[in-house]
Amino acid sequence: MKRRMFLKHSTALILIMVTICCLLIVIVTVLKLPDASTKNSQMVLYPKIRSRKIPHDFKLSKLGNMMLEMLPHDLAFTVFVPSEEAFKRDLRLDFNDSLKPDKYNDTYAIVSRVLGFSAVPRSIHSDSVKLGELVNYDSLSGFSLYISKDIDGMLVVNRVRSEMVDFKRNEIVVHIMDGVIMDAEFEQSVLSYETEED
Repeated sequence: MKRRMFLKHSTALILIMVTICCLLIVIVTVLKLPDASTKNSQMVLYPKIRSRKIPHDFKLSKLGNMMLEMLPHDLAFTVFVPSEEAFKRDLRLDFNDSLKPDKYNDTYAIVSRVLGFSAVPRSIHSDSVKLGELVNYDSLSGFSLYISKDIDGMLVVNRVRSEMVDFKRNEIVVHIMDGVIMDAEFEQSVLSYETEED
């Protein structure tokens, strides 16, 4: 007898819960609450974090300047320029060594090749890439660049993180990267060139 009474109460409890859930769904549907993903929504999903923008007294490395001098200054470009440390670490390039007559042509060829991998013929500011979004652009050489934004506002391009973003030189937007953006074939040639020199 107690068992039947327990089953009746359990069934009644379940029916009441289902009814309440159905009523809530109807109320939410009728009210048409705004979606959090709409552009007019005031909801902020991520905290706003200060990004490391380029300081006013910043000077681009001489190899970075060499890259930018290869582009027309009156057209919109975005260039992901390796930092001076990245040039030294990843490509073993030092501007002072590259001024030697026997090395200048090699340095110029390497820098122009890196420019082909890391320049996009359009302006891409860090604000134009949304957090959690992955955008794809082709570089001048046709190499695919996959660009995303880190939680602190820095851009990540093909797994290379930026150090500073949104440096402007005429119509060119420059992002300073903590590495060199290049394809696997060029990376192999750089590594084999280093082993030949050793």
